Amino acid sequence: MLSRLRSDIQCILERDPAARSRWEVVTCYPGLHAIWLHRPAHWCWTHGLRWTGRFISHVSRWLTGIEIHPGAQIGRHVFIDHGMGVVIGETAVVGDGCTIYHGVTLGGTSLYKGAKRHPTLGRNVVVAAGAKVLGGFEVGDGAKIGSNAVVIKPVPAGATAVGIPARIIPSKAGQSADVAQEEAPAFSAYGVAAQQEDPLTQAMRGLIDSAQTQEHQIALLWRAIEQLSAAQHAEDCVPGDAATREHFEAQRLNDIIGK
Repeated sequence: MLSRLRSDIQCILERDPAARSRWEVVTCYPGLHAIWLHRPAHWCWTHGLRWTGRFISHVSRWLTGIEIHPGAQIGRHVFIDHGMGVVIGETAVVGDGCTIYHGVTLGGTSLYKGAKRHPTLGRNVVVAAGAKVLGGFEVGDGAKIGSNAVVIKPVPAGATAVGIPARIIPSKAGQSADVAQEEAPAFSAYGVAAQQEDPLTQAMRGLIDSAQTQEHQIALLWRAIEQLSAAQHAEDCVPGDAATREHFEAQRLNDIIGK
């Protein structure tokens, strides 16, 4: 038991640069207190002491601002950072090494008792601030959920989910999608690094580039027709409204989308 308590403290020291000492972690981290209080609550729940388990979780919520149902399964080295407003439902499973930030909900969309209503997080999943993961599906190992994302479908291992509803950025070459392969860090705070764009933004940029290329090609064709017409003294071959010059403002549209 002491070894597990030490590992709980150590995982916080490794992932939170604001943690300066073990004493600070033990006394000032509500996420750690919520995990420690959940363990006796879960033991009571699984041994038939349902009211006792709920009461312990209720006291934990009052003390920490974090609500973990005593039926939820929490793995080792789980770090709930800041933690205020975190809600973890009854049938949720949180794998080893997961990091959960404040305002996260691991909730359900079904009202059927006894059903798997809440998500299962694999190992080393990062769920960023304000994200809502709703449903009895799986989030694969090493996946990342961006801030304020609303996830309503499974997330593959190593992928990143962003947006409302969440869109999936697949992993590349076994690495998490938002991490450059040559600079893959051990931990990415808040789930999404700056290198990776939202997939909708990527699609918009692709459309802008395609439109710009097409306008350039059309302008070249009209200029070629204009030159051939001039050589044959046939001036009426080129309509007056023909776009012989490019007017597509690709850079302005890219600026609107943002970098």
